[in-house]
Amino acid sequence: MSFHSTAVQLVTVASEGGEGHGGNHDSLNPLAVGLSAFIILMLLLWITTRFNRDR
Repeated sequence: MSFHSTAVQLVTVASEGGEGHGGNHDSLNPLAVGLSAFIILMLLLWITTRFNRDR
């Protein structure tokens, strides 16, 4: 299978799936996803700075 035929198949599959839906799932709230990602990143930053103290 060549690169070109693989690319054509992937474009075909991508264009068939999700037509008319905009790519978003109805149950996902963008505000909740963004807020939870922000909280997780802040928690990871806090953990990193706790382990990286100069004593």
